[in-house]
Amino acid sequence: MVHELLGINNNRIDLSRVPGISKDLREVVLSAENDEFYANNMHLNFAEIGSNIKNLMEDFQKKKPKEQQKLESIADMKAFVENYPQFKKMSGTVSKHVTVVGELSRLVSERNLLEVSEVEQELACQNDHSSALQNVKRLLQNPRVTEFDAARLVMLYALHYERHSSNSLPGLMMDLRNKGVSEKYRKLVSAVIEYGGKRVRGSDLFSPKDAVAITKQFLKGLKGVENVYTQHQPFLHETLDHLIKGKLKENLYPYLGPSTLRDRPQDIIVFIIGGATYEEALTVYNLNRTTPGVRIVLGGTTVHNTKSFLDEVLASGLHSRSKETSQVTSRSASRR
Repeated sequence: MVHELLGINNNRIDLSRVPGISKDLREVVLSAENDEFYANNMHLNFAEIGSNIKNLMEDFQKKKPKEQQKLESIADMKAFVENYPQFKKMSGTVSKHVTVVGELSRLVSERNLLEVSEVEQELACQNDHSSALQNVKRLLQNPRVTEFDAARLVMLYALHYERHSSNSLPGLMMDLRNKGVSEKYRKLVSAVIEYGGKRVRGSDLFSPKDAVAITKQFLKGLKGVENVYTQHQPFLHETLDHLIKGKLKENLYPYLGPSTLRDRPQDIIVFIIGGATYEEALTVYNLNRTTPGVRIVLGGTTVHNTKSFLDEVLASGLHSRSKETSQVTSRSASRR
């Protein structure tokens, strides 16, 4: 989330544009090696981190009974850090994390990201086309949703429902135009399909075909999920799970050695040319934690967020080849 909204470059976050930021916090470092709080919380979600910061502050207040202050929001936490330099000195880096979480909270509210993220999860993890289309169209009408977020929603819709019998991409493209989304982002919708659409994908990212996967998805739908914002698991999770269980398809993942993999691998090195993501890093962390006897290392040429990934798509030249497609889409929408 930090990398997606603020950007992390060599463990550094540029906070210089944050309203009212102090000089010593214009650039902060997130490093598990030198930051105990970050090391203990780096794999937790947004709400859990906020709760842990609050607990730390409340523990400090118990030691200083005269310095009681309500801590019911991120704003309260920021005010607490500013008002009590003793805590700032004692806590070391916690004030930095209060600032980062505070800025994340501001952006989430300003850009309506709770609703946007919930619909993104629905697009990635569910198969209800009617509901997905209705929710995307609703958010495209919301003035708080930025052109970047609007385009990303349409990209996810386009990738998932590319060949659906009721595909409404032309209409959504017209909605983007009416919303004032720049041509750059509208072109990217077609470019992303060309980059990762069904025609070029080696596996189906959205609709499981085998009976076990379909059953799991069905049961998950019946039970619901504890957190609608963390439903998605990257495709790497399924790939590694199959590798550990000896179920990888040889035609997709050829290997050297015996004709069959009899023993479960103990050391697995994954290197993704083109870039990995922090979500994939979390998947590897969880698999290492829950699979005794297996050690997985993840590497890549970069660590992507949406912006850096789309920049690469632009640099690939796909956007120029998709110009004609974009124009055809617009004309089709106009005829409708």
